[in-house]
Amino acid sequence: MRVVSGKYKGHPLKAVPGMSTRPTTDKVKEAIFNMIGPYFEGGVALDLFGGSGGLGIEALSRGMDKVIFVDRDGKAIQTIKQNLGTCKLIEQAEVYRNDAERALKALLKRELSFDLILLDPPYKDQQIISLISVIDTHGLLNESGVIMAEHDTAAELPKQIGRLMRIKYETYGITGISIYKYEEQGE
Repeated sequence: MRVVSGKYKGHPLKAVPGMSTRPTTDKVKEAIFNMIGPYFEGGVALDLFGGSGGLGIEALSRGMDKVIFVDRDGKAIQTIKQNLGTCKLIEQAEVYRNDAERALKALLKRELSFDLILLDPPYKDQQIISLISVIDTHGLLNESGVIMAEHDTAAELPKQIGRLMRIKYETYGITGISIYKYEEQGE
């Protein structure tokens, strides 16, 4: 695993030890960012199932100003911090050990909203629809923001969740990528 593109292109990334996480392959990571970027002019991102931190670090490398990483696994938190340190990105990140729903509630209290939200939950524990509903209901995504959901292709996600519309859907083997944005006004 490595940073695919941007300022930190080529930096190696460690995977989380053990079998509790499934890292996004470099090929899929590149495809994701070609769909949502591929580069950014600043902004704040949320990597809600951080794992090794690969997706959030890629967002930083491609121009995001800051990423908040969340994962409930202690080994994942250590790995994210190591990878941020390797890429010298600690100042541009916040890392929290928490489950996704509690993390969203904590972020609501801080009145934050994001330009990019990365959702890559464990395939066996698909909670994407309920999380996107919470994000929409509480305004955690900026009006021009994007949600990227990586999921098992067997998990069928709806074309619309609240006010968010699925604007792109691609498959890579067993991996499905769904991109959601707010419906443009006046369309």
